[in-house]
Amino acid sequence: ASSFARMFVQVCLYFYCKCLWRCLKFVVRKLTGQCELQRICYNTKPGAARTMKIEASLKGSKSKRLQTSVSVHPDAIEKTIDDIMELKRINPDINPQLGVSLQACLLQIVGYRNLIAEVEKLRREPYDSENPQHEEMLLKLWKCLKPNSPLKARISKQWCEIGFQGDDPKTDFRGMGLLGLYNLVYFAEWDTEIALQVLSDSLHPKYSIRTLIFFLSLSQLSKAEWEKKKFDKAIGYSFAIVGINITDLVYNLLVSGALKTHFYNVAPEAPTLTHFQQTFCYLMHEFHKFWIEEDPLDIMEFNRVREKFHKRILKQLQNPEMALCPHFAASESLINM
Repeated sequence: ASSFARMFVQVCLYFYCKCLWRCLKFVVRKLTGQCELQRICYNTKPGAARTMKIEASLKGSKSKRLQTSVSVHPDAIEKTIDDIMELKRINPDINPQLGVSLQACLLQIVGYRNLIAEVEKLRREPYDSENPQHEEMLLKLWKCLKPNSPLKARISKQWCEIGFQGDDPKTDFRGMGLLGLYNLVYFAEWDTEIALQVLSDSLHPKYSIRTLIFFLSLSQLSKAEWEKKKFDKAIGYSFAIVGINITDLVYNLLVSGALKTHFYNVAPEAPTLTHFQQTFCYLMHEFHKFWIEEDPLDIMEFNRVREKFHKRILKQLQNPEMALCPHFAASESLINM
């Protein structure tokens, strides 16, 4: 009985708050002469803060046309903006900037949904050793990471040198499908210096002076602070396997919606697969530094370190100003939207 009473009170409160909120919106519109979409666009700077408010406003609207506007085809966005302006009785000639701002927000919102679909398609496609394109990508990964060491055979123990578990890497891609391979190749090809350094560190039992100098240049820690952490111990993890695992982490951040903050801040319009892969590169590098800072005893602590790292990234993404990759920041055109 008490459980039913609590549920009844919660339902009553929900409908009361919903009705009250709609009444407040009506009063504010009458006082300001602006609808909620106008107030958001005019009072919130472009980026995640604005786009997420627009998305919530459209999804929470009582109008089905507004609710479905967040899932239209990209080619239908201009028509959707016209429909919104008409439905809200907004004169586009008097409010020209509103249409531009709404279009930018919708491009990001729709683009994020489409990116999830694209990433999911790659994740569901298994690696096929009979597919020449798949094989070409795998061999490209080897050439990028081991440019001076020719692969002696397609099935070879050499694959362990870049962090695969056995003689044939195809078995390691089962969890993330082609998505794991796509990310590793992108990292090795476009962020080559860091990828090679991370690979080198993961293979060698002790840190070299070159490694210390490299990470000092990328860290805010002083040399003395780094030395206190005893960076002469083994790192001990498999580069490729960890890359596939970090792919899983980025994938889950994307699907859960946690990456909206980041993508809405770095992509002036629709976020793309390239934005996703750049984020993977950044998190791969950040995880490597985090692993060193955590100073684990051995690889058996991997899940603990990964979970702690995941929580730290989630906390960072709660900040609407957050852009994970500062060197992939949005163009100045975002300011003018």
